[in-house]
Order: sequence, then C-alpha cells, then structure tokens
Amino acid sequence: MNGYKLLNVTLRKHQTLRYFCLSFNLLSNNCKQPLKNMECKFIKKCDVIPENQKLPKKYYRRAEHRIFVNRSLHLENVKFYGFDMDYTLAEYKSPAYETLGFNLTKERLVHKGYPEEILEFEYDPSFPVRGLWFDTLYGNLLKVDAYGNILVCVHGFEFLKHSQVYELYPNKFLTLDESRVYVLNTLFNLPETYLIACLIDYFTNSPQYTRTNYGVRCGDLAMSFKSIFQDVRNAVDYVHIHGDLKSKTIENLDLYLKKDDRLPMFLSRIKDSGAKIFILTNSEYNFTDKIMTYLFDFPYGAKPGEPHRNWKTYFDWIVVDAKKPLFFGEGTTLRQVDTKTGALKMGHHVGPLHEELVYSGGSCDVFTDMIGAKGKDVLYVGDHIFGDILKSKKIGGWRTFLIVPELVQELHVWTDKCQLFEQLQDLDVKLGHMYKDLDSGTKVKPDISKLRISIRDVTHKMDLAYGMLGSLFRSGSRQTFFSSQVVRYADLYAASFLNLMYYPFCYMFRAPAMLMPHESTVAHEQRFTFDKPTIDRSRTSSVPLIIGVGDLPEEISSISSNESNVKGKEKEGGVTFQSTSVPHMRPETPRQLTHTHDEDCSDDEEVAKTAQTK
Repeated sequence: MNGYKLLNVTLRKHQTLRYFCLSFNLLSNNCKQPLKNMECKFIKKCDVIPENQKLPKKYYRRAEHRIFVNRSLHLENVKFYGFDMDYTLAEYKSPAYETLGFNLTKERLVHKGYPEEILEFEYDPSFPVRGLWFDTLYGNLLKVDAYGNILVCVHGFEFLKHSQVYELYPNKFLTLDESRVYVLNTLFNLPETYLIACLIDYFTNSPQYTRTNYGVRCGDLAMSFKSIFQDVRNAVDYVHIHGDLKSKTIENLDLYLKKDDRLPMFLSRIKDSGAKIFILTNSEYNFTDKIMTYLFDFPYGAKPGEPHRNWKTYFDWIVVDAKKPLFFGEGTTLRQVDTKTGALKMGHHVGPLHEELVYSGGSCDVFTDMIGAKGKDVLYVGDHIFGDILKSKKIGGWRTFLIVPELVQELHVWTDKCQLFEQLQDLDVKLGHMYKDLDSGTKVKPDISKLRISIRDVTHKMDLAYGMLGSLFRSGSRQTFFSSQVVRYADLYAASFLNLMYYPFCYMFRAPAMLMPHESTVAHEQRFTFDKPTIDRSRTSSVPLIIGVGDLPEEISSISSNESNVKGKEKEGGVTFQSTSVPHMRPETPRQLTHTHDEDCSDDEEVAKTAQTK
C-alpha cells in the first residue's frame, strides 16, 4: 500500500474503539503518474502509536496548487469530466479583457444616445467585485451577506453612511426580489458593474440633471435608475452577441487570453485514467474553435516529443451553444454542427454522440442519457455560479468544481497581510479581557470605544488590501452572498482547474469540519461539567462501533447474531425490557457509522465493491 500511512488512534478512557485513518496524499515528489486502482481494505488490528509520539500536522499542498473542499468527493468515483470554456479552459487576462468590454459598452451607449462625456471614463479594476446586488429602485450597488443583510452600500462612487443606509433599507436588509435586484455574479459582469457606478455617479452629480428618489430629471426628460440599468444590460448583450467583443478578442489573442502548456498534458492524463471528457460551452462553434485552437497551439502534443494534435482529439464529446442554464432544464434541440462552415445541420440529433463531432444545444437529460452517465458520475468545472454550478447541481445532480480566479489575490492578501489578521485577533482578545470579570451584577460599563475604533481601522485596511469593495468572500467577519453560494453549490473550488494536476485520480477530497461557534470557540481541554443534563440523549453499545461499510469481524458478527436471538429479558444501555409481543421496544443502537456523506460513496456501490473482492 505504497503512499498510505496508517494511523491508529486510541480514544480517551472509557472508549473501546481503535481506528485508523488514511492519508490520501498519494503523490510523492518523484511520482510522475497518478496511482490507479488503489483500494482501501478493512484492517482488524494495527499497532498503537506510542502516546508520547507527536503526530505530524496534516499535509497540505502549496496554496497556489490547492483545491478547496466544501463537500467530500472521491475522484475515483468520477467517470466524466466536463468543462466550460470561457473563464475556465480559456482564462482571459485581467484587466485587459474587462477594459475591452467596458470601452465597447460605453461606445454602444453613446451610439444609443447617451452623452459623449461618458467616453472619458476609464476602467478601474480596483473598484468592482463579483457577487454585488444592484438595486434598480434606488440605483445602489450592494454587498450583502447570505441572508440579504447589507454590508456595503454604494451609490455611484459614494459609499453611504450607516444612517443613510437605514433611511433606504429598514434594518439594513433587502430581500432578493428578481423584479428589483440583479445579481452581478459573473466575471463578464465586472466591467458592467463599474460602468453602472460610473453612470449613476455621472447623472447624479452633473449640474444639468436633478436627482430624484428613483432616478434623475433634465427638463422634461426623466430617467429612472432601472431604465439606466436596462440600457447598460442591453448594451452589454449587444456587445457580446452582435458587437465587436469576440472579433477583437480573436484579433488579439495574445493580449487577451492566457495560454498554458500544461493543458494538453492534463487532459491527456484524464483520458489515461479511464475517464471521459466533454466540453459544454455557451459560445458558438466558430468562436470556440478559434479560442481552443489557440490554447492548444504548441509544436507538440500532450507532452514534448509527441506530434501536435487538433484540440478536438482531447475531448470525447463537444457541445457548443448550450444556452446554460436552460440546458439544465428544458434545454433546446440537439443538432450537429458542420465544422467546415459552422452552420447547423438539418434535423435534430437522435443517435449516439461521436468523438470529434461537434453538437449544438441539447439538454442535460438527453446528454447524460446518450453518454451513459449518472448525476454523480459527472464532475463539471465552470466559473459561473448560477449558469454552471447552481443549476448543474440542483437539476442535473452533477458534482461541481467552481473556478474562482480571484483566489490568487485573495490568498495573496490572506498570507501577505497576516499582520492585519493578527492585529484583529489581538484586539478581540483585549475586548474579551475587558469583560472578563463582569457579570449581570456589574454597574460600571467598561469603555470599549477606543477598541471599537481600532477594530474598524484594522478591518478597513484589510478591506482595502482586497479592493475598494473588499474581499469577494467577506466583509470583516461576515461572509458575503457570493461566499454562501460557493459553499452551498460548489463541491470543490480553486483558482484554476489545472490545480487538479497536483492530485492523483484516486484522491479523496475530504471536507473540513464546519464548526458552529460553540465548537470553534470552546477548547477540548476546557472541561464542561454539570450536575445532571436537562436532556441526556447519549447511547452506548456493548459492541464496538465499526468504521466503514463492509464485512464485520467474525467475533463481532457472532455477538450481534446472539443478541438478536435473546429471548425473555433484553438489556441495552442500562435499560431492561421484558419479553413482549411488540417486535421492537426501541431502536437498536447502531453498530456501524450511520452518516455516509464523508465517504462520497453510496451503499450500493460499496456493496458491489465488497462483492468483487470476495
């Protein structure tokens, strides 16, 4: 079992269980190929590690190579890898690409009648952040938490004060009403976010316009904030669908697109592992072909020394014009694409899907049926929290891997500005110390005003280290709406899909414990004593708990069978029952681990694997 490390942990006294855990770090420094077909077998006995021997800290890969886990996922169970193209396989350079979209949208608005003065605005990458809500009623950009509580409110370029926010939003709260609120979730929304701020600021502060509660006036002309937003949205859609964004991108691929020679090698490794690969993108074929041809434009194939290959040969199936998120619902007609002309062939495709052919449209149900996949067989990798991740998770049942390029900066600030985080922790310690010996009988209130000012100052410095609107994932100690969506719908997330290269295809991504405040702030060493619990729900069993699913040891099986055949009195956990005609007087104490989410494996799959080993 090369690469495995068996750890036998003896629990505290009065517990009889000894168990082992497996370290899934299966790649050593000199390991060039992923380990395959490795199986973990139940071990009855293992040597006890001496109590005085300190266990090593858990191993983590370098931060820039990490994949972060919200829900446990075993790569060995993934049979199909799906990829979006834009901002996933094809990562656009920032801020050059956002600047292009910003400038083209400005020009479109001027063409539709907006004042030429707005052409003077220049894109500022330090301002926008993904996940903001735009309130079309009051024209404000809002950074909110998972529940709609407002963390930051910006009107144009003006950050509203606490009292101003309360006037507009009672309790500093707003419900996510799609008729009023638009969520700016995608990387394509970044230039749009900044342009909205520019226009709101321009019309609100220009002397020829008079501000109203819900918009601006200029003589007989009235514009609501909602109409300004709709004009921007229409301009953005035009630039992406009918405008010059794609043509200018193709003309300057080196300027706008990142290229990585690890891409063909990585996709080739996936195929070598026995899994299938597909690309599922909303882009049309001609644009997809030019982008992908550029990304695979190397003088060699999967690795140096191999001949160059067309990009299509790296994928088992190719689907363009998918129209996500509609693809994960009713979908559209599945048709075949003529790769010579880019036109769609007549009729809808009903037969099996073939390699190196290109298809357009379709639906998740039809596609998964044609490739023979079940929901959890598929790991889909994309950047769009709604179009790629949320819908593929909720409707398709696919496992999800969210690409968050901003993680590069997030991790840089998290590590580079560590002194700010330490200062904040120190201030929190001082705040706790001021209340240390006080209780409900205290008459004199401690003066914490200086500490509160210091906490605000440090928090402000932390926010500015990320950008004007702070971190993508939090404001101070509060997680953002975007952060909550990532936790809820993305099984995995990372800065780049290429981080998968640093993990073997048998790797078990195990989610860290999600601790509640009473768990994260109370140390295990701090003994919690009580005379008698209000409710005692503990249950003990005369048979040791077995970790995992599979065959029980013979000595335990015999105990279990003997107990089930006992007639007359029955005793469990200190409670005695007399013989009765009722089949079960109480539920039997489980002798196996009952939750299975950390294993990422259904009972049927485990039973099938167990049967194969017999």
